[in-house]
Amino acid sequence: MLRKCLVLLIVIPIYSVLAWPQSKLSVHWEELTAPDFVRGIHQAQGTCLLPFGILEKHGPHLPLGNDLINARYIALHAAEQEYAVVFPEYYFGQIFEAKHQPGTIAYSPQLQMDLLQETTDEMARNGCKKIIIVNGHGGNEYLLPFFAQSQLYKPHDYVVYIYAHGEVPPGGPPKKTTVDEHAGESETSDTMISRPDLVHQDRAKQQSGADLNRQHLPPNLYTGIWWYAKFPNHYAGDGSAATKELGEYRMNAQINNLVQAIRTVKADSVSLQLQNEFYQKSTHPLDTPQ
Repeated sequence: MLRKCLVLLIVIPIYSVLAWPQSKLSVHWEELTAPDFVRGIHQAQGTCLLPFGILEKHGPHLPLGNDLINARYIALHAAEQEYAVVFPEYYFGQIFEAKHQPGTIAYSPQLQMDLLQETTDEMARNGCKKIIIVNGHGGNEYLLPFFAQSQLYKPHDYVVYIYAHGEVPPGGPPKKTTVDEHAGESETSDTMISRPDLVHQDRAKQQSGADLNRQHLPPNLYTGIWWYAKFPNHYAGDGSAATKELGEYRMNAQINNLVQAIRTVKADSVSLQLQNEFYQKSTHPLDTPQ
């Protein structure tokens, strides 16, 4: 009798564990256990997102990490709809144009490139063979395409995709301002959705976000000081005009855009094939048909 009771005590817990359904996987890289990470990479078909931002002033009313906060919000919500593993906070981009403002962290160009390369290499070593860098900062728009181009320097067994969110379709709430760039009406509206607790809209008029246009050069001439010449307060627009309705419209559109991009990347079987073909041919350029 005692032996039967012991058997029952052992069998019932084991049966219960086996009967439990597998829990839904988090999309947050840092929240996954090691076994769940393996499941996550397989479920994502090797597709991982790297939201990319910096630390910089966003007018007098938005947080320093605003770009990454919004990029991660879009990435996490898109990954919930089309599963992908989302890398933790990455603040190591290009922001030299804001070094005169408090709170800015501006890493050297070489460190930016080296750290990003080692990060994507390590992501790939852990199964991320399709890495979508989700850019949240305008100052990275030259750095990231160059980084993608630099992947052709030597062979990699993975593909880097640079994602810049598509245009928000027309038809949403009308905007009230004409100058609407950094920390302006649109960006402030976005953050009213992602982190409303960090928006101090009552402070938005404490500084001017007007375009001073202090540099007069033709459009075919570029200098790195162009942004400071226009917006020395590192503020471009008027965040006091922001609305939650505009933010909801914009954020939903950007999430939908990224969902479609993730699906496209998962279906892409050509890029890595062509990349490998290129690597092979680049070692013997004289053999390339002319």
